[in-house]
Amino acid sequence: MSTTVDLVLALKNELKSARMTYADLARSLDMAESSVKRMLAKSDMPLSRVDAICRALKIDFAELARRVADAQPLLKELTQEQEKAVVKDKKLLLVAISVLSQWTLEQIVAAYRISEAECIGCLAQLDRIGIIELRPLNRYRLKLAKTFRWRPHGPVMEFFRENVVLDYYRGGFDGPAEGLLLVHGSISRSLAPAFLERLQRVAQDFAQQHQTDQKLSAKDREGYTLLLGMRNWEFELFTRLRRA
Repeated sequence: MSTTVDLVLALKNELKSARMTYADLARSLDMAESSVKRMLAKSDMPLSRVDAICRALKIDFAELARRVADAQPLLKELTQEQEKAVVKDKKLLLVAISVLSQWTLEQIVAAYRISEAECIGCLAQLDRIGIIELRPLNRYRLKLAKTFRWRPHGPVMEFFRENVVLDYYRGGFDGPAEGLLLVHGSISRSLAPAFLERLQRVAQDFAQQHQTDQKLSAKDREGYTLLLGMRNWEFELFTRLRRA
């Protein structure tokens, strides 16, 4: 939730953008300039005062609140409890994955056997969990950073390991723009982080392109799942054959 401190910081930014001085604001509020400075410095004022400042700035309070929400830090990772809540209900997990792909309510309901009421309920749950900010007309804003990832050993990844990985790799990877590469080798320990960084950049490029292509029509887009991984690992069968 946004605090009064966040609102006051947003108001200060609006004052700066409007090139309105504290003296100008004081005249609009019929207050002493020193009182206005003290009020903004303490970041402590009733909502009625915030509303009065909005009127002086000629901005809507709802718009100010939206800007405050947009300025909140984005999540790079959920907590263990948040992930448990997501994976507990499979329809909720479906909607969570869908909003990560920026699907609208209408697209989700059209594609899956989930009613509009159920989908709205799931969106409300995701809002409470903190993944999205639900807005009027069932639109939403993702509260996740571009670098967001599920917890490596968290509930969601455990669910995918148990239920999804084999299904994913069962494919032939021989369709248009599909491929599966398995590369093994021994490299310098000092260089390994650089390769991981490249993989992370590829993932970020994919995510950014996904965002950019949302303006295209549905017929011009296709759903792909990019799975990248790198770890110090040996197949267990081979490990059992190693000499003591």
